[in-house]
Amino acid sequence: MTDAVFPTTGYLAWQFSQIVAGRLERALRAEDLTLAQHNALQHAALTPGVSAAAIARRSGITAQSMGAAVTQLVARGLLRREPHPTSRRSMRLYVTDEGHSAAARAASIAGRIEAETTAPLGTDDKDTIHRLLYHLVERLNPDALTVDRRS
Repeated sequence: MTDAVFPTTGYLAWQFSQIVAGRLERALRAEDLTLAQHNALQHAALTPGVSAAAIARRSGITAQSMGAAVTQLVARGLLRREPHPTSRRSMRLYVTDEGHSAAARAASIAGRIEAETTAPLGTDDKDTIHRLLYHLVERLNPDALTVDRRS
């Protein structure tokens, strides 16, 4: 018999995030989307005109990775770029009609994965975990929760 392991909260959070991300990544293959592309589509749908740099900050990934994801979505006709009215270095992102359909299907997939991965919990526990995680993210990466239509 092995010794009991008492993992840290950070380790448990990382393990859970890996489980969710892995399942979501596999499920999004049906839509031919990566996690970064999914994030880009969802953020652009939520905040039309957002920049790729803002999405990267919100998603916690590098600007280069987000730039590659956005370029692929533009090539597929799911996003379109428009020049920013005041910044020559920034492009604004908009979801196309086809992109809105893909974003809706992907959001449905993400909802299913969340329901599956939290199924062992009761409603009160789900609400508590959501509230606590929201509070932590709000303090540690407030950009992740920002909806700024001026991005």
